[in-house]
Amino acid sequence: MFVSVILDPGSTDTAHELARLMLKYGFKKVQAACWEQYALSEKQLAELKRAIDRATNYYDTVRIYQFPVNDMFAVTEMRQKKWRRGLFRSAVRKEYTQ
Repeated sequence: MFVSVILDPGSTDTAHELARLMLKYGFKKVQAACWEQYALSEKQLAELKRAIDRATNYYDTVRIYQFPVNDMFAVTEMRQKKWRRGLFRSAVRKEYTQ
């Protein structure tokens, strides 16, 4: 699955640790705070989230975008050491009849 991670660390130490984790899991840096991986499994993503949780503190924010997740788009955010997840389905359904 495609996974994009946006990092907003609260300190340089956390920034270095998060960058190390992104490289360990095969992510490539595509912008200043954005890392992408095109072939991450659910198991690897769960491990990455646990590693991020251990490496961060209350002042760090991490947002993870995933597609596809049951044919939906998932946004997971860790803010103030709490994880929240939202699943989004396309609002527009095109059906063609002939």
